Amino acid sequence: MSAPLTPSSPAAPLPLPLAQRSGMPDRAPLRSATHAVIIPSYDTGPKVYETVREARAQWAPVWVVVDGSTDGTAEGLQRLAADDPDLHLIVLPENRGKGAAVLTGLQAARATGFTHALTMDADGQHPAGLIRTFMETSLAHIDAMVLGQPVFDASAPLLRVRGRRVSNAWTNLETLGAGIADSLYGFRVYPIAELIAVMQRQPWMRRFDFDTEAVVRLAWLGVAPINLPAPVKYLSAEEGGVSHFRYLRDNALLTWMHTRLVLEFLLRLPQLGLRRLLGNPPFQYRRRARSL
Repeated sequence: MSAPLTPSSPAAPLPLPLAQRSGMPDRAPLRSATHAVIIPSYDTGPKVYETVREARAQWAPVWVVVDGSTDGTAEGLQRLAADDPDLHLIVLPENRGKGAAVLTGLQAARATGFTHALTMDADGQHPAGLIRTFMETSLAHIDAMVLGQPVFDASAPLLRVRGRRVSNAWTNLETLGAGIADSLYGFRVYPIAELIAVMQRQPWMRRFDFDTEAVVRLAWLGVAPINLPAPVKYLSAEEGGVSHFRYLRDNALLTWMHTRLVLEFLLRLPQLGLRRLLGNPPFQYRRRARSL
């Protein structure tokens, strides 16, 4: 049974400068003994400070994993963490990739007793204001993974929007229609033990392939998806936006990933087909609305 959510203790409030600069709401951030926020960060520039402040205004605790950044943000985050006992910082000596950074955060959170983690990007694309909604949905459906279903605005590059439809189609095939609405959006709540287990069984999922392969392998394991709409922002350079996406390199990585997953899916097809027929995990939510 999950521990109840409680407002952060007055003994450990957000540092006043954090609260002032983040536009923190009047209500205190919620603290959980089971659910944590993990933010991997690589050379995102000052935008990471805003992201961390917004996340801390909503939730406690928050882990930030600096993935070998060379932009000086590790030092700035260290200063923030020194004044905030609910902000935990891990600095990796070199860039290992998003998946590897998330895995490091997951292991740290599990070591202190946490069972679930919400992951979000550090670059300002993900809506920190929905952290509570996603966490509360996870607490109500503790056996599921809660996945963001992106709501795009005019800032979304058309090529990226169309390209993710291809990945989504492959993911739908690989999971036999388990109900994953979007395979790439990284604003999600995962069960920690299950995700660590699938990552430790193979060498992949350490870079841009993490988000998609994570949901496919968790579905194979029997973790059902629940989709919630969430806006996504593509910030311009003038707005502080930073993108490390490389079209040819990352699409080649996704192509290799889907090739591996489809081949493994064929081996799992009889078992997945039986589960779907019986309505067993991860198919137990398919007969009702996918968005709660």
